[in-house]
Amino acid sequence: MRTLKKGDIVGRISYNKDIIFEIKNIIEISNNKKIAILKGITERIEADSYLDDLELMDKRDVELRIRTLDKKIQTRINECIEKSEQYISKAKKWFSINNKENRSSKIVYTGKILHLDGDKRYAEKSIRYYRSLGLDATVKNISENRQPLVVQNLLDKYSPDILIITGHDGMIKKQTAYNDIYNYRNSKYFINTVKIARGWCTDNRKDLAIFAGACQSYYEAIILAGANFASSPARIMIDFIDPLIVAERIATTEYTKYLTINDIEEELRDGKNGVSGIGSMGKKKILS
Repeated sequence: MRTLKKGDIVGRISYNKDIIFEIKNIIEISNNKKIAILKGITERIEADSYLDDLELMDKRDVELRIRTLDKKIQTRINECIEKSEQYISKAKKWFSINNKENRSSKIVYTGKILHLDGDKRYAEKSIRYYRSLGLDATVKNISENRQPLVVQNLLDKYSPDILIITGHDGMIKKQTAYNDIYNYRNSKYFINTVKIARGWCTDNRKDLAIFAGACQSYYEAIILAGANFASSPARIMIDFIDPLIVAERIATTEYTKYLTINDIEEELRDGKNGVSGIGSMGKKKILS
């Protein structure tokens, strides 16, 4: 059996290899023991493990799981496109009846999205998702610890209506110390990024809708920092596509309507257990 190294795709033997991970780093601890820092391939989770509890995954198994995820994403995209086409059809009919003289001058503006993602693989999938739906979105692959350092400049540059802050996260001690920020791998970065974004909103008088978090993130602290929606109330793993669904729904909801988690929960894999929040005004406008 060859020595495991950074970049290898592995599963945890003690968890029956239920999640596939990429080895992000290997750290030597006492007594010549080594642990690997892991990031999920198909889940937004970060974890650690002793090397002797890791097994190199079969390439065919990895490819199958990734194809399954891609198929799920494409199914969701197709569903959203169908909904969008239904909306456009209804909108055209409404304009035809109520605005016969000016219907050709109407423009539908959906909210502008800025998405910061700590994982390059997920960032690329997110771009594909947004583009397939015709949404105005900019996606940046920025590691979780750098997100607080760059968010203000990016907000100045793009002036979005919606900010998505995500990547990988996880609890170090599961089912305990829920209120200890040091028990979360990356929640502190998400929290600081939200705080900076809220400060930017005050300075620019911008009503920015914010989603922040990943798997097992410190939900309450992220909401307290100023997020409209966040993960994860039940400290569970969220679906890759959950933050995208939140962004899409805010972007395509009329600006006169207040969007709550009750409007979104059925579209999320685990409903309010995975994502919740205080809600947000929609960002869609019909302009003359």
